[in-house]
Amino acid sequence: MTALQSGPGNSGNPATLTPPGDSGLERFKEIVAQPVLASFIAGGVAGAVSRTVVSPLERLKILFQVQSVGRDEYKMSVHKALAKMWREEGWRGFMAGNGTNCIRIVPYSAVQFGAYNFYKRFFEETPGAQLSAYKRLLCGGLAGITSVTFTYPLDIVRTRLSIQSASFEGLKKDVTSKKLPGMWGVLVSMYKSEGGLLALYRGIIPTVAGVAPYVGLNFMVYEIMRTHFTPEGEKDPSAVGKLAAGAVSGAVAQTCTYPFDVLRRRFQINTMSGMGYQYRGIGDAVRMILKTEGFRGLYKGIVPNLLKVAPSMASSWLSFEFTRDFVMGKRRSSFL
Repeated sequence: MTALQSGPGNSGNPATLTPPGDSGLERFKEIVAQPVLASFIAGGVAGAVSRTVVSPLERLKILFQVQSVGRDEYKMSVHKALAKMWREEGWRGFMAGNGTNCIRIVPYSAVQFGAYNFYKRFFEETPGAQLSAYKRLLCGGLAGITSVTFTYPLDIVRTRLSIQSASFEGLKKDVTSKKLPGMWGVLVSMYKSEGGLLALYRGIIPTVAGVAPYVGLNFMVYEIMRTHFTPEGEKDPSAVGKLAAGAVSGAVAQTCTYPFDVLRRRFQINTMSGMGYQYRGIGDAVRMILKTEGFRGLYKGIVPNLLKVAPSMASSWLSFEFTRDFVMGKRRSSFL
């Protein structure tokens, strides 16, 4: 007795019919719903949203950070400095460098979130299992190193673009006589005149030294606080709970690692004429800052930084979770 087969004119036994294959759209959804790729996409969206929300405070932080002793163009309160920025440069001043920052932060944030989910697989006892606080810290640190290595040249260009139009006395002679270069112009100029590829990675060591613990702390504290803000019996906190968890994690991570951020900015403009200092290395930079500016010199710009970190990290984590949930849909099983 031959087996019943389906074919034209013969409906056959329903149990033996081959189900139709998934459509291309369904296969695409399955691919992007994989945890690492979904986190990569959601991280890119989160980075662009968070940086744009706090662009004026981000730029002001950089202007505060790069002022060495003897410079007081922006030695004033946050609200007065913002007013000065608006008065002298208008809306463009608030957004100066943000385009480059978004171009940098989208891949930076995408790689960071994607790498975190990639590295955590090596530490999970079972797929999707929760990690201990120390394992989260380690995975976050590795993710931070990975992301900053890939995108650092855009970060140094973002710093240059942020200060080149500011009213620093030593820079006026350089910027008033010609049109200011854009992102590509700064990249090419640094490459040709400041040492090639190494110039585009100037300041990478203090950056990595600060980014690794910063990102590690950010992920660790966020997951801990997220649990605290989740109502009993629920899987996820509310949107307000996610915002609060992001704000706390960002504030803790930034405060603990902020001196490394100051060193990063100083080294990124170390070869710019008119800025008043030329550090020979990290040790020399720390000694000079402590000698001429005191311990507070290592925390220059901390006020606008803390003012921006709550909305920045809150919007970043909320955007990440919203986009990740949208991409993964019902396939999502764990919160990071």
